[in-house]
Amino acid sequence: MKIAVLDMNNNHPNEGMRCILHAIRTVQGNDHTELAFDIFNVRGNNEIPGLDYDLYISSGGPGSPLPSEEAWEQPYFQLIDQLFAWNRQNERKKHVFLICHSFQLVTRHLNLGELSRRKSTSFGIFPIHKTDEGTSDPVFAGLPEPFYAVDSRDYQVLKPDLERIEDMGASILCLEKIRPHVKLPRALMGIRFSPEIVGTQFHPEADDEGMLRYFLSDEKRKQIVANFGQAKYDEMMTYLQDPNKIALTESVILPGFIRQAVRSQAATQELVIN
Repeated sequence: MKIAVLDMNNNHPNEGMRCILHAIRTVQGNDHTELAFDIFNVRGNNEIPGLDYDLYISSGGPGSPLPSEEAWEQPYFQLIDQLFAWNRQNERKKHVFLICHSFQLVTRHLNLGELSRRKSTSFGIFPIHKTDEGTSDPVFAGLPEPFYAVDSRDYQVLKPDLERIEDMGASILCLEKIRPHVKLPRALMGIRFSPEIVGTQFHPEADDEGMLRYFLSDEKRKQIVANFGQAKYDEMMTYLQDPNKIALTESVILPGFIRQAVRSQAATQELVIN
């Protein structure tokens, strides 16, 4: 299986790409599956893969997901449209996973909801609540209700266009934490855009070990405490050491999606052979 990893970080240092590659290597090692991957620096170098891959993982990234005149944006959306079209027309499907910034971009591109800037940055490890569709979705089947995930964003998708979502056969899989004292709508945190294409607003790739090491650095600790307070930092440290929170989410969602893509490819090959 050939995997295209779309780096949306615009040349900014990040932990997300390391975690995505770790998920690929974990499935490869544990399942003895041959997985080859190439990395495309989409926003930094305007690198866009072609249609000769089986699985596409599009990362999170900093900056605004609102419309821009940057050179990469239209080719990126053209690729997304081509992947949807391919899956409508071909037996052998192409699978796509969209993370955070990529989720925002594609949701905007498909006009599935209202993309806007948040009043304040959402940063930390928060409970994510599954919808009825999310509870039965294979990507989330191994997670409790609620499950916990890393959330780091300045933007949000609100006011879903339910009629359009239903027309295209998509479904909302999860919503942000319940805030009983805040009279604001809850943001969309996960969508199955099609049987082969899933996106999350949160970071399912984040791993506890790497993030714990990252946040224990003096520079990062001081930055978090200065911006969000000591209590937020202490909470994150506690959650990162709980095997039922980030470690569980990281082990279930992205590796599970990769395995589903592998099984789908194998089933298609078997049909062709028979």
